[in-house]
Amino acid sequence: MGDQYEVSEAGVEALTIPSLRWEEPPEGPVLVLLDQTRLPAEEVELVCTDVPALVGAIRTLAVRGAPLLGIAGAYGVALAAVRGFDVEEAVEALAQARPTAVNLGYGVRRAAAAYRTAFGEGGAQAAAAAALVEARAVHAEDIEASTRMAEHGLALLGELLPGGGHRILTHCNTGALVSGGEGTALAVALAAHRAGELRRLWVDETRPLLQGARLTAYEAARTGMAYTVLSDGAAGSLFAAGEVDAVLIGADRIAADGAVANKVGSYPLAVLARYHHVPFVVVAPTSTVDLETKEGADIEVEQRPGREVTEFSLPFAQGPGAEAGTGIPVAPLGAQAYNPAFDVTPAELVTAIVTEAGVVSPVTREGLAEVCSTSRWSKSRSGNGMMAE
Repeated sequence: MGDQYEVSEAGVEALTIPSLRWEEPPEGPVLVLLDQTRLPAEEVELVCTDVPALVGAIRTLAVRGAPLLGIAGAYGVALAAVRGFDVEEAVEALAQARPTAVNLGYGVRRAAAAYRTAFGEGGAQAAAAAALVEARAVHAEDIEASTRMAEHGLALLGELLPGGGHRILTHCNTGALVSGGEGTALAVALAAHRAGELRRLWVDETRPLLQGARLTAYEAARTGMAYTVLSDGAAGSLFAAGEVDAVLIGADRIAADGAVANKVGSYPLAVLARYHHVPFVVVAPTSTVDLETKEGADIEVEQRPGREVTEFSLPFAQGPGAEAGTGIPVAPLGAQAYNPAFDVTPAELVTAIVTEAGVVSPVTREGLAEVCSTSRWSKSRSGNGMMAE
Protein backbone atom coordinates (compact mmCIF):
# COMPACT_ATOMS: atom_id res chain seq x y z
CA MET A 1 0.00 0.00 0.00
CA GLY A 2 1.19 3.50 -0.83
CA ASP A 3 2.15 5.51 2.24
CA GLN A 4 1.98 9.23 2.88
CA TYR A 5 4.87 10.01 5.21
CA GLU A 6 6.22 13.49 5.26
CA VAL A 7 7.21 16.15 7.73
CA SER A 8 6.39 19.82 7.28
CA GLU A 9 9.14 22.38 6.73
CA ALA A 10 8.65 23.51 10.30
CA GLY A 11 10.16 20.21 11.44
CA VAL A 12 9.06 17.43 13.74
CA GLU A 13 7.57 19.39 16.59
CA ALA A 14 4.38 20.42 18.26
CA LEU A 15 2.15 23.16 16.92
CA THR A 16 4.05 26.39 16.36
CA ILE A 17 0.91 28.34 17.22
CA PRO A 18 -1.26 27.24 20.16
CA SER A 19 -4.83 26.32 19.30
CA LEU A 20 -6.03 28.90 21.79
CA ARG A 21 -4.53 31.49 24.10
CA TRP A 22 -5.60 34.40 26.28
CA GLU A 23 -3.74 37.65 25.70
CA GLU A 24 -3.90 41.08 27.34
CA PRO A 25 -2.69 43.75 24.89
CA PRO A 26 -2.97 47.45 25.85
CA GLU A 27 -6.31 47.81 24.08
CA GLY A 28 -7.89 45.09 26.20
CA PRO A 29 -7.99 41.31 26.75
CA VAL A 30 -8.62 39.05 23.75
CA LEU A 31 -8.94 35.36 23.02
CA VAL A 32 -6.67 34.31 20.16
CA LEU A 33 -7.58 31.19 18.15
CA LEU A 34 -5.74 29.24 15.50
CA ASP A 35 -8.22 29.21 12.59
CA GLN A 36 -8.55 25.50 11.88
CA THR A 37 -10.59 26.07 8.73
CA ARG A 38 -7.44 27.37 7.03
CA LEU A 39 -5.21 24.43 7.88
CA PRO A 40 -3.07 22.84 6.55
CA ALA A 41 -2.39 25.50 3.92
CA GLU A 42 -1.65 28.30 6.35
CA GLU A 43 -1.58 29.06 10.04
CA VAL A 44 -3.83 32.06 10.58
CA GLU A 45 -5.04 33.40 13.90
CA LEU A 46 -8.43 34.83 14.77
CA VAL A 47 -8.59 37.49 17.47
CA CYS A 48 -11.87 37.50 19.40
CA THR A 49 -12.64 40.68 21.29
CA ASP A 50 -16.19 39.70 22.17
CA VAL A 51 -18.44 36.67 22.55
CA PRO A 52 -20.27 37.00 19.20
CA ALA A 53 -16.92 36.63 17.43
CA LEU A 54 -16.14 33.54 19.50
CA VAL A 55 -19.57 32.03 18.86
CA GLY A 56 -19.02 32.57 15.14
CA ALA A 57 -15.64 30.83 15.35
CA ILE A 58 -17.24 27.89 17.17
CA ARG A 59 -20.08 27.51 14.68
CA THR A 60 -17.81 27.71 11.64
CA LEU A 61 -15.40 25.18 13.23
CA ALA A 62 -12.52 27.63 13.31
CA VAL A 63 -12.20 26.34 16.87
CA ARG A 64 -13.45 22.81 17.43
CA GLY A 65 -12.96 19.56 19.34
CA ALA A 66 -14.66 18.69 22.62
CA PRO A 67 -11.95 19.58 25.17
CA LEU A 68 -10.93 22.77 23.37
CA LEU A 69 -14.55 23.90 23.14
CA GLY A 70 -14.77 23.58 26.92
CA ILE A 71 -11.70 25.75 27.31
CA ALA A 72 -12.98 28.27 24.75
CA GLY A 73 -16.37 28.41 26.46
CA ALA A 74 -14.79 29.17 29.82
CA TYR A 75 -12.54 31.86 28.38
CA GLY A 76 -15.56 33.28 26.53
CA VAL A 77 -17.35 33.91 29.81
CA ALA A 78 -14.19 35.51 31.20
CA LEU A 79 -13.86 37.66 28.10
CA ALA A 80 -17.38 38.99 28.49
CA ALA A 81 -16.82 39.63 32.19
CA VAL A 82 -13.44 41.35 31.87
CA ARG A 83 -14.62 43.57 29.01
CA GLY A 84 -17.82 44.52 30.82
CA PHE A 85 -20.31 42.82 28.52
CA ASP A 86 -23.52 41.10 29.66
CA VAL A 87 -22.22 37.85 31.15
CA GLU A 88 -25.56 36.07 31.34
CA GLU A 89 -26.21 36.84 27.69
CA ALA A 90 -22.74 35.54 26.85
CA VAL A 91 -23.36 32.35 28.82
CA GLU A 92 -26.54 31.64 26.88
CA ALA A 93 -24.99 32.36 23.49
CA LEU A 94 -21.92 30.23 24.13
CA ALA A 95 -23.78 27.28 25.61
CA GLN A 96 -26.05 27.07 22.56
CA ALA A 97 -23.34 27.49 19.92
CA ARG A 98 -23.06 23.72 19.31
CA PRO A 99 -25.56 21.37 20.98
CA THR A 100 -23.83 17.98 20.95
CA ALA A 101 -20.42 18.86 22.40
CA VAL A 102 -21.00 18.62 26.16
CA ASN A 103 -17.61 20.14 27.04
CA LEU A 104 -18.67 23.51 25.67
CA GLY A 105 -21.45 23.83 28.23
CA TYR A 106 -19.17 22.36 30.89
CA GLY A 107 -16.57 25.10 30.46
CA VAL A 108 -19.19 27.81 30.24
CA ARG A 109 -20.93 26.65 33.43
CA ARG A 110 -17.71 26.45 35.40
CA ALA A 111 -16.62 29.98 34.56
CA ALA A 112 -20.17 31.29 35.01
CA ALA A 113 -20.48 29.66 38.44
CA ALA A 114 -17.18 31.21 39.53
CA TYR A 115 -18.33 34.60 38.24
CA ARG A 116 -21.68 34.47 40.02
CA THR A 117 -20.19 33.40 43.33
CA ALA A 118 -17.53 36.11 43.26
CA PHE A 119 -20.01 38.77 42.11
CA GLY A 120 -22.13 38.18 45.18
CA GLU A 121 -19.11 38.54 47.41
CA GLY A 122 -17.05 41.30 45.80
CA GLY A 123 -18.72 42.88 42.78
CA ALA A 124 -18.04 42.94 39.05
CA GLN A 125 -14.27 43.34 39.10
CA ALA A 126 -13.75 40.45 41.51
CA ALA A 127 -16.22 38.36 39.51
CA ALA A 128 -14.37 38.95 36.25
CA ALA A 129 -11.09 37.96 37.87
CA ALA A 130 -12.69 34.81 39.27
CA ALA A 131 -14.07 33.83 35.87
CA LEU A 132 -10.62 34.18 34.31
CA VAL A 133 -9.01 32.14 37.09
CA GLU A 134 -11.58 29.40 36.52
CA ALA A 135 -11.04 29.46 32.76
CA ARG A 136 -7.32 29.05 33.30
CA ALA A 137 -8.04 26.16 35.66
CA VAL A 138 -10.16 24.43 33.01
CA HIS A 139 -7.29 24.92 30.57
CA ALA A 140 -4.66 23.55 32.97
CA GLU A 141 -6.81 20.57 33.93
CA ASP A 142 -7.24 19.63 30.28
CA ILE A 143 -3.48 19.63 29.77
CA GLU A 144 -3.11 17.28 32.73
CA ALA A 145 -5.99 15.09 31.54
CA SER A 146 -4.41 14.78 28.11
CA THR A 147 -1.16 13.50 29.62
CA ARG A 148 -2.96 10.96 31.78
CA MET A 149 -5.16 9.71 28.94
CA ALA A 150 -2.07 9.13 26.81
CA GLU A 151 -0.49 7.08 29.59
CA HIS A 152 -3.61 5.00 30.22
CA GLY A 153 -4.22 4.52 26.51
CA LEU A 154 -0.68 3.37 25.81
CA ALA A 155 -0.89 0.86 28.65
CA LEU A 156 -4.21 -0.42 27.30
CA LEU A 157 -2.75 -0.88 23.82
CA GLY A 158 0.04 -2.91 25.40
CA GLU A 159 -2.53 -5.19 27.01
CA LEU A 160 -4.74 -5.53 23.93
CA LEU A 161 -1.92 -5.74 21.39
CA PRO A 162 1.22 -7.11 23.01
CA GLY A 163 4.37 -6.84 20.94
CA GLY A 164 3.97 -3.33 19.56
CA GLY A 165 3.97 -2.50 15.87
CA HIS A 166 0.47 -1.06 16.15
CA ARG A 167 -1.51 -0.11 13.05
CA ILE A 168 -4.09 2.33 14.35
CA LEU A 169 -7.08 3.74 12.48
CA THR A 170 -8.45 7.06 13.63
CA HIS A 171 -11.33 9.29 12.58
CA CYS A 172 -11.69 13.07 12.56
CA ASN A 173 -9.08 15.00 14.57
CA THR A 174 -8.21 14.38 18.21
CA GLY A 175 -4.76 15.86 18.76
CA ALA A 176 -3.32 19.12 20.06
CA LEU A 177 -5.74 21.05 17.85
CA VAL A 178 -8.64 19.95 20.08
CA SER A 179 -6.96 20.29 23.45
CA GLY A 180 -4.90 22.36 25.80
CA GLY A 181 -2.44 19.44 25.76
CA GLU A 182 -1.69 16.83 23.11
CA GLY A 183 -5.26 15.69 22.69
CA THR A 184 -7.27 12.55 23.30
CA ALA A 185 -7.10 9.62 20.86
CA LEU A 186 -4.26 11.11 18.83
CA ALA A 187 -2.33 11.72 22.05
CA VAL A 188 -2.41 7.95 22.64
CA ALA A 189 -1.17 7.30 19.10
CA LEU A 190 1.58 9.88 19.66
CA ALA A 191 2.59 8.14 22.88
CA ALA A 192 2.81 4.86 20.97
CA HIS A 193 4.92 6.58 18.31
CA ARG A 194 7.33 7.95 20.91
CA ALA A 195 7.58 4.52 22.48
CA GLY A 196 8.50 3.04 19.10
CA GLU A 197 5.29 1.02 19.02
CA LEU A 198 3.37 2.75 16.23
CA ARG A 199 3.83 1.11 12.85
CA ARG A 200 1.17 3.04 10.93
CA LEU A 201 -1.50 5.65 11.61
CA TRP A 202 -4.44 5.23 9.25
CA VAL A 203 -6.19 8.60 8.88
CA ASP A 204 -9.81 8.65 7.73
CA GLU A 205 -10.25 11.79 5.63
CA THR A 206 -13.51 12.44 7.53
CA ARG A 207 -16.07 13.82 5.14
CA PRO A 208 -17.56 16.27 4.48
CA LEU A 209 -15.12 18.79 6.02
CA LEU A 210 -12.01 16.60 5.92
CA GLN A 211 -10.82 17.08 9.50
CA GLY A 212 -8.74 13.93 9.15
CA ALA A 213 -7.05 14.76 5.87
CA ARG A 214 -6.55 18.42 6.74
CA LEU A 215 -5.90 18.34 10.47
CA THR A 216 -4.88 14.89 11.69
CA ALA A 217 -2.47 14.43 8.80
CA TYR A 218 -1.10 17.90 9.56
CA GLU A 219 -0.46 16.95 13.18
CA ALA A 220 0.90 13.52 12.30
CA ALA A 221 3.38 15.05 9.87
CA ARG A 222 4.55 17.62 12.38
CA THR A 223 5.22 14.95 15.01
CA GLY A 224 6.90 12.52 12.61
CA MET A 225 4.31 9.74 12.73
CA ALA A 226 4.11 7.38 9.77
CA TYR A 227 0.62 7.97 8.43
CA THR A 228 -1.63 7.23 5.48
CA VAL A 229 -4.78 9.12 4.54
CA LEU A 230 -7.71 7.10 3.22
CA SER A 231 -11.20 7.92 2.06
CA ASP A 232 -13.85 7.04 4.63
CA GLY A 233 -15.32 4.45 2.29
CA ALA A 234 -12.01 2.61 2.04
CA ALA A 235 -11.93 1.64 5.72
CA GLY A 236 -13.84 -1.60 5.11
CA SER A 237 -11.30 -2.92 2.65
CA LEU A 238 -8.52 -1.96 5.05
CA PHE A 239 -10.14 -4.07 7.79
CA ALA A 240 -10.70 -6.93 5.35
CA ALA A 241 -7.03 -6.89 4.42
CA GLY A 242 -6.07 -7.29 8.09
CA GLU A 243 -4.30 -3.93 8.14
CA VAL A 244 -5.97 -2.47 11.26
CA ASP A 245 -4.98 -3.52 14.77
CA ALA A 246 -7.10 -1.00 16.69
CA VAL A 247 -9.45 1.93 16.20
CA LEU A 248 -8.91 5.00 18.38
CA ILE A 249 -11.44 7.84 18.35
CA GLY A 250 -12.44 10.73 20.58
CA ALA A 251 -15.91 11.74 21.73
CA ASP A 252 -18.07 14.84 21.92
CA ARG A 253 -20.52 13.39 24.44
CA ILE A 254 -20.73 10.07 26.28
CA ALA A 255 -24.10 9.17 27.74
CA ALA A 256 -24.52 7.47 31.11
CA ASP A 257 -25.08 4.11 29.39
CA GLY A 258 -21.71 4.38 27.62
CA ALA A 259 -23.06 5.33 24.19
CA VAL A 260 -20.61 7.59 22.41
CA ALA A 261 -21.42 10.55 20.18
CA ASN A 262 -18.52 11.35 17.90
CA LYS A 263 -17.89 12.73 14.43
CA VAL A 264 -20.23 11.13 11.91
CA GLY A 265 -18.63 8.02 10.47
CA SER A 266 -17.51 6.67 13.84
CA TYR A 267 -20.43 4.26 14.22
CA PRO A 268 -19.69 2.43 10.93
CA LEU A 269 -16.10 1.98 12.10
CA ALA A 270 -17.35 0.41 15.32
CA VAL A 271 -19.47 -2.04 13.33
CA LEU A 272 -16.51 -2.91 11.11
CA ALA A 273 -14.25 -3.31 14.11
CA ARG A 274 -16.67 -5.67 15.83
CA TYR A 275 -17.07 -7.82 12.69
CA HIS A 276 -13.31 -8.04 12.22
CA HIS A 277 -12.53 -8.57 15.94
CA VAL A 278 -10.54 -5.35 16.22
CA PRO A 279 -10.55 -3.28 19.44
CA PHE A 280 -12.60 -0.09 19.21
CA VAL A 281 -11.34 2.37 21.84
CA VAL A 282 -12.74 5.77 22.77
CA VAL A 283 -10.44 8.30 24.44
CA ALA A 284 -12.08 11.23 26.23
CA PRO A 285 -11.81 13.11 29.54
CA THR A 286 -14.46 12.56 32.21
CA SER A 287 -15.72 16.06 31.42
CA THR A 288 -17.09 14.56 28.18
CA VAL A 289 -19.18 12.05 30.14
CA ASP A 290 -22.71 13.36 30.63
CA LEU A 291 -24.32 11.31 33.37
CA GLU A 292 -27.47 13.42 33.06
CA THR A 293 -28.05 12.02 29.56
CA LYS A 294 -29.23 8.52 30.43
CA GLU A 295 -29.22 6.87 27.00
CA GLY A 296 -27.43 7.35 23.72
CA ALA A 297 -30.79 7.89 22.04
CA ASP A 298 -31.24 11.01 24.18
CA ILE A 299 -28.18 12.76 22.73
CA GLU A 300 -29.10 15.72 20.55
CA VAL A 301 -27.20 15.35 17.28
CA GLU A 302 -26.24 18.62 15.62
CA GLN A 303 -27.40 18.98 12.03
CA ARG A 304 -24.95 20.92 9.90
CA PRO A 305 -25.80 22.98 6.78
CA GLY A 306 -26.48 20.90 3.70
CA ARG A 307 -24.08 23.00 1.63
CA GLU A 308 -21.19 21.29 3.41
CA VAL A 309 -22.22 18.17 1.47
CA THR A 310 -23.49 19.69 -1.78
CA GLU A 311 -20.56 22.07 -2.20
CA PHE A 312 -16.83 21.66 -1.99
CA SER A 313 -15.91 24.65 0.10
CA LEU A 314 -12.61 25.13 1.91
CA PRO A 315 -11.66 28.70 2.92
CA PHE A 316 -7.95 28.20 2.29
CA ALA A 317 -8.72 27.13 -1.28
CA GLN A 318 -10.73 30.28 -1.94
CA GLY A 319 -8.59 32.90 -0.27
CA PRO A 320 -9.18 35.23 2.68
CA GLY A 321 -12.71 36.39 3.29
CA ALA A 322 -14.40 33.38 1.69
CA GLU A 323 -17.96 32.99 2.89
CA ALA A 324 -20.25 29.98 3.23
CA GLY A 325 -22.25 29.24 0.12
CA THR A 326 -19.46 30.25 -2.26
CA GLY A 327 -18.02 26.78 -2.80
CA ILE A 328 -17.88 24.62 -5.92
CA PRO A 329 -21.18 22.73 -6.43
CA VAL A 330 -20.81 18.94 -6.46
CA ALA A 331 -24.54 18.15 -6.56
CA PRO A 332 -27.40 19.46 -8.71
CA LEU A 333 -28.82 22.83 -7.74
CA GLY A 334 -31.50 22.35 -5.09
CA ALA A 335 -30.30 18.89 -4.02
CA GLN A 336 -31.28 18.01 -0.45
CA ALA A 337 -28.51 16.87 1.90
CA TYR A 338 -28.42 14.87 5.12
CA ASN A 339 -25.54 16.20 7.18
CA PRO A 340 -25.46 15.17 10.85
CA ALA A 341 -22.26 16.31 12.54
CA PHE A 342 -22.15 13.21 14.74
CA ASP A 343 -23.40 9.68 15.06
CA VAL A 344 -23.91 7.60 18.20
CA THR A 345 -22.13 4.30 18.86
CA PRO A 346 -23.79 2.00 21.43
CA ALA A 347 -21.72 0.86 24.37
CA GLU A 348 -21.75 -2.79 23.32
CA LEU A 349 -19.58 -1.91 20.32
CA VAL A 350 -17.00 -0.05 22.42
CA THR A 351 -14.08 -2.12 23.73
CA ALA A 352 -12.96 0.50 26.23
CA ILE A 353 -13.31 4.14 27.19
CA VAL A 354 -10.02 5.72 28.26
CA THR A 355 -10.26 8.71 30.60
CA GLU A 356 -7.75 10.64 32.67
CA ALA A 357 -9.10 8.80 35.72
CA GLY A 358 -8.67 5.32 34.25
CA VAL A 359 -10.06 2.85 31.73
CA VAL A 360 -13.63 1.57 31.61
CA SER A 361 -13.79 -1.92 30.09
CA PRO A 362 -16.22 -3.49 29.60
CA VAL A 363 -18.23 -0.32 29.09
CA THR A 364 -21.15 -0.35 31.50
CA ARG A 365 -23.29 2.26 33.17
CA GLU A 366 -21.87 1.30 36.55
CA GLY A 367 -18.27 1.31 35.39
CA LEU A 368 -18.61 4.70 33.78
CA ALA A 369 -20.22 6.20 36.88
CA GLU A 370 -17.46 4.77 39.04
CA VAL A 371 -14.59 6.19 36.98
CA CYS A 372 -16.29 9.59 37.01
CA SER A 373 -16.71 9.46 40.78
CA THR A 374 -13.02 8.67 41.25
CA SER A 375 -11.96 11.50 38.94
CA ARG A 376 -10.64 14.71 40.46
CA TRP A 377 -13.86 16.25 39.18
CA SER A 378 -17.25 15.35 40.58
CA LYS A 379 -20.59 15.81 38.89
CA SER A 380 -22.46 18.71 40.37
CA ARG A 381 -26.16 18.03 40.80
CA SER A 382 -26.90 21.75 41.08
CA GLY A 383 -26.54 22.32 37.35
CA ASN A 384 -23.04 23.75 37.51
CA GLY A 385 -21.54 20.87 35.56
CA MET A 386 -18.26 19.18 36.44
CA MET A 387 -16.80 21.20 39.25
CA ALA A 388 -13.28 20.98 40.62
CA GLU A 389 -13.25 19.65 44.14
